[in-house]
Amino acid sequence: MFSFLKRLFSDRKIVETEEIDTMKKFLIVGLGNIGAEYEETRHNIGFKVLDFFAKKEDIKFETARLGAIARFKFKGRTFIFLKPSTYMNLSGKAVKYWMTQEKIHVNHLLVITDDLNLPFGTIRVKKKGSDGGHNGLKDIQHVLGTTIYPRFRFGISADYGKGRQVDYVLGKWNEDEVAKLPERLELSRELIKSFGTAGIDNTMNAFNGK
Repeated sequence: MFSFLKRLFSDRKIVETEEIDTMKKFLIVGLGNIGAEYEETRHNIGFKVLDFFAKKEDIKFETARLGAIARFKFKGRTFIFLKPSTYMNLSGKAVKYWMTQEKIHVNHLLVITDDLNLPFGTIRVKKKGSDGGHNGLKDIQHVLGTTIYPRFRFGISADYGKGRQVDYVLGKWNEDEVAKLPERLELSRELIKSFGTAGIDNTMNAFNGK
């Protein structure tokens, strides 16, 4: 009888520990397209934010299923960075797989994406929202079956002529943008840390509009 109760409480403790660990895990997804030709394009800002973070913290991405993965521990939290290898239009498959694999709650998911409706470098974090015509968000919404998940929109402005949207989005940063990017990327790094440690409400209050 004693051994049964000991085993029961031991098993319960393991489950509780797993639940606590899960609540301290966060999946940070940077959207982009794989391939050297896309590396410095506006549409790949999600990849660029994560690459900047990884370089600053000296962590490495490793090729994994449906993407490249890196892990970062900070203040008792585990951040799992994902750069999907599925191309932008099929991002949802990679997001869903790694959420399931790592037992990540949807509230602990943060998707980083470019946004034409925001001035260059402007930051906006939201708990939910439409896809705004963004194919990556559109697929994530379809696969997850919800629009209620945190997203971090990085403004790329809409400085293009009629019928030139695709060329602009897939175009490279201009000289002025290149000069301003480091400061914006550093702010993005701080935002990601805040999301995992201070929560999304405090993060929105601290970073939105900056």
